[in-house]
Amino acid sequence: LPASMYTEIQRERSDGGNILTHPDYTDGNPDLIKPKKLLNPVKASKSHQELHRELLMNHKRGLGVESKPELQRVLEHRRRDLLIKQKKEEEEAKKLQSPFEKELLKRHQRLDQLEKEQEKQEDHAPEFIKVKENLRRTSTVTGDEKAA
Repeated sequence: LPASMYTEIQRERSDGGNILTHPDYTDGNPDLIKPKKLLNPVKASKSHQELHRELLMNHKRGLGVESKPELQRVLEHRRRDLLIKQKKEEEEAKKLQSPFEKELLKRHQRLDQLEKEQEKQEDHAPEFIKVKENLRRTSTVTGDEKAA
C-alpha cells in the first residue's frame, strides 16, 4: 500500500508539478531551425582543456591536487637556491670589509650625525641671528672684493 501511494504522488508531480515546459519545436516541423546549445568559452579554451587533462592524469596516478608539476617544482627550487646564494654572497661581502673600510664608514656616519645636529640647532635659532650671520658673510665677501 505505501508503494502505491508513492507512485501516485510521482504521477501528480509529473502532471502538474513540473515547472519546465517542453519546447514547441520538437513537434517535427521541418521548417523550423532547431537551436543548438552554446559552447562554454572557458571549457573551449586550450588552457582549460590542458589543465583538465593534467588533473585527470594526476587523479589516475593518485597524485593530489596540491602537488605541483615537476617543471614548476624544479624552477621554484632553482629560484630558492639562487636567493640563498645571493644572501650568502652579501653576508660574505660584509664580513670581508677591511678595518680601513669599517673605520671610513663609522666616520661618515659620525659626520652625517653632526650635520643633522647642526641643522637642528640652526632651525631653533631666532631669525635675527640668522640674518645677522648672513650680513656678516656678505660684508666680508664684499670687503674682500674691494681689497682685490
